[in-house]
Amino acid sequence: MTLNLAGFQIGHATDSEFHTGCSVLLCPPQTTGGVDVRGPAPGSRETALLAPDKPLHYVNAVLLTGGSAFGLAAADGVMRYLHEREIGHFTPIIPIPIVPAAVVFDLGWSRGRRTPDAEMGYAACLAARDGDVPQGNVGAGAGVTVGKWGGFPHLMKGGFGAASETAGALIVGAMAVTNSVGDVVAEDGTVLAGARGENGRWLAADHPLRFITQERLPLSGTNTTLLAVWTNAALSVPEVNRLAQRAHDGMAIAIRPVHATHDGDTAFALASGLVTAPFDLVANMAVAAVTAAIRSSVRHARSVPPAPGLAG
Repeated sequence: MTLNLAGFQIGHATDSEFHTGCSVLLCPPQTTGGVDVRGPAPGSRETALLAPDKPLHYVNAVLLTGGSAFGLAAADGVMRYLHEREIGHFTPIIPIPIVPAAVVFDLGWSRGRRTPDAEMGYAACLAARDGDVPQGNVGAGAGVTVGKWGGFPHLMKGGFGAASETAGALIVGAMAVTNSVGDVVAEDGTVLAGARGENGRWLAADHPLRFITQERLPLSGTNTTLLAVWTNAALSVPEVNRLAQRAHDGMAIAIRPVHATHDGDTAFALASGLVTAPFDLVANMAVAAVTAAIRSSVRHARSVPPAPGLAG
């Protein structure tokens, strides 16, 4: 299915040697933004600015990045890209680009020797385009894994995924970076990618509650699923924040368990304001797009030893 970005653009910068990177979503003019952080261990930038009780600031880009908190430096490169084009919130001196960002922990591959920086953020902007974009081991999905509730020996490769839904002139899409404690489940509820057991079985077959025991305890802050939902619908600031809340419904459908103590799950929502549509229709389409994007992220993921991927 062709990805419809509705005037938004996605770009990646990837370091394939150290399995890290960042992904940017460039926004059309006058895009409203919201965010909902449900994971207890998030890493982020400019999220407070998107709260419904704050004055309206149009969002110019959203950055999803590896490197844990170090990776937030990549947002400086996105800022530079936008500054060079005089894009940003008006001030009497210069426009100030509004670039919310959130991180995933992927330091296990590089041991901190390489994390996304300003140059990588700038490169992601230069690579941004509409239409179908690379998925799997790219951008912020380069070093992510899933199924860590079963312990690190049982995990699988996660990745970057994207999907969109259309209803007449209305377009809603989502991009996901899946670095979850939980398993990713398929449309029929079976495990798609996650904690592997013995003899080709999934660990969840013997542990259906997927309880994280002390022996399998992942480090807090090392697991996160990030979402950015886009739409051409016209939404108020409270509505776009509600859309970010509803995006987590798609996460809960596709990932089990989700929003665990060790996750930093964060969802952004962005609305460009071109189409009038009922909020509940927009939200339902967002849930479908998020679910599809998460599943696509692991279906496109390639193996990086010791983490096997579904794409070989």
